[in-house]
Amino acid sequence: MKKKIEILAPAKDLIGGIAAINSGADAVYIGAPQFGARSNATNSIEDVAELVKYAHLFHAQVFVVINTILYDNELETCRQMIWKLYDVGVDALIVQDMAIMEMDLPPIVLHASTQANNRDTDKIKFLKDVGMKRVVLARELNLHQIKEISEASDVELEFFVTGALCVSFSGNCYMSVANGERSANRGSCAQNCRLPYNLIDGHGDTLIKNSHLLSIKDFDVSDQIPNLVEAGVISFKIEGRLKDIVYVKNNVSYLRQKLDSFLEGSDKYTKASSGKCTYLFDSALDKSFNRGYTDYFVNERYQSIGSWESPKSKGQYIGKLIKTIGGAYQIENGELLNNGDGLCFINENNEAEGIYVNKAENGLAYPNVLKEIKDGTFIYRNNDAAFIKIVEREDSAVRKISTTLLLTENENGFELIATDEDGYVSIVKLDFAKDVTKNNLSIEDNIKTQLAKTGFTPYTADEIDIMFTQNWFLPISKVNEMRRTVYEQLSEIRLANYKREEHQLEKTSHPYPETKLDFMYNVSNKKARQFYERHGVTEIEKAFELQWDPGKSRVMTTKYCIKYELEKCPKYHKDTMETKLKEPLVLKQGELEYKLKFNCKPCEMEIWEKDAEFEIEED
Repeated sequence: MKKKIEILAPAKDLIGGIAAINSGADAVYIGAPQFGARSNATNSIEDVAELVKYAHLFHAQVFVVINTILYDNELETCRQMIWKLYDVGVDALIVQDMAIMEMDLPPIVLHASTQANNRDTDKIKFLKDVGMKRVVLARELNLHQIKEISEASDVELEFFVTGALCVSFSGNCYMSVANGERSANRGSCAQNCRLPYNLIDGHGDTLIKNSHLLSIKDFDVSDQIPNLVEAGVISFKIEGRLKDIVYVKNNVSYLRQKLDSFLEGSDKYTKASSGKCTYLFDSALDKSFNRGYTDYFVNERYQSIGSWESPKSKGQYIGKLIKTIGGAYQIENGELLNNGDGLCFINENNEAEGIYVNKAENGLAYPNVLKEIKDGTFIYRNNDAAFIKIVEREDSAVRKISTTLLLTENENGFELIATDEDGYVSIVKLDFAKDVTKNNLSIEDNIKTQLAKTGFTPYTADEIDIMFTQNWFLPISKVNEMRRTVYEQLSEIRLANYKREEHQLEKTSHPYPETKLDFMYNVSNKKARQFYERHGVTEIEKAFELQWDPGKSRVMTTKYCIKYELEKCPKYHKDTMETKLKEPLVLKQGELEYKLKFNCKPCEMEIWEKDAEFEIEED
């Protein structure tokens, strides 16, 4: 049996979810009324139910994100919400808080969110053994590590493929709490990593001014799909529950086409849902919001991943500025530009600036404000007006399920049989007098033309056969009525036959790989504590949010490294580095101040508040 490979798309809301399905997603993940890590992307149970119905028609799945940490007074509300989600047909929940594993749950499938910091083979095997059907892997893993995890446990593996990156290990960033009591683990990340900072060394000298030193590029490992599948990944996740519909449709359609070309002719893998998509636009990742792209650590650490000039979208590279002529810019490939485009460039102070194109004509761009730009500056388009206009159209991405139609006769009249690509059959019978046509002429071609008009249904009639013993007359109105009914019925049959996987949790007591848990395990309620104690943990620190020590705390752990970005890494730049940096390095932004600690053995960087004390590791 072929293994199903899935594209998993974000849905900010019902409309976004439907657009993702129409663009080719095999599954979507969406927020519920509460407890999702994007507090600005919540949805009613009714909207989730509507999305479930639409997705299941294509045998696509709907996952609901419940990936915040919970407080004691929220546990019962969360449990009740889970039951409601189960009742409306949701396929799985994506969870962070282990309290959910202690609840009285319906037999709903559970996935371990990336916020559970899934990068250790033993812990992932533990999660599988405790009842998780799927684990969303940490983005920091490389191909070798993913393969190792896959071989150690037969749990389903999900991995991000495109979108924004959290600079911190997911679930282990506490900057928002420390700076304003907004918790990322509670759905309210303040994005402190996207702020500009000064970098100050141990002598007090400012090495870099006003640069976005914690802002990193966006993720794109779409060209690694074959390698990731071979390593064990079955689901490719697009980041972006807060992104607009153009971003979702562009990313999904791009990956759909990329994955389909890989799956074509494969004897091992197949797509995970039904239907085929057609598009009115040519998708390209650089046409959506992006800060430039990186494959992060999938192929080990080998390139710079920082996006220091700006945390905003850079967009698509157009060309260099040739010169400024009067009130316009002459740009290489300027003929690609349209009225209403947004352009971006990096000025001489290494800062991102933007302009708006009032008019694009004869290769010249006339901006809303004529800024002084140096000849030779790289110009990017971060708002493609013509592309957005096409993609926003409802018919720009259409998904249809293939069917064959057979119109034949019976004793009392006629019957129409629709068979879809998954083998489901719908039959409509029409009691109608069988009379031969005028002049005994065949009207088969007319009937076929009407049967082919599938219009706004989710079906195409790819093959139409008519089997009559004589040239029977059948009014066009009756043909249309039969076609409408057979497809309405087929949708009902597909939904009735959709098989949701179910899994009833059974409490186990096999040991957790650790016996002591620090605050980074995010234990914020009594049920999570019970869960870990049942699995042999003896010491459990409270979550950061419940015990923050102002000014002295570690607020982030990351695989990203500022020393590496500056080519001052004692491991990678040993032979080319002329001088070492005097530590501790400090990030400063107004009143905010952080110390950087470099752990070279695991190749990680920690960020601490200004009053923290720690030993500096010797190179």
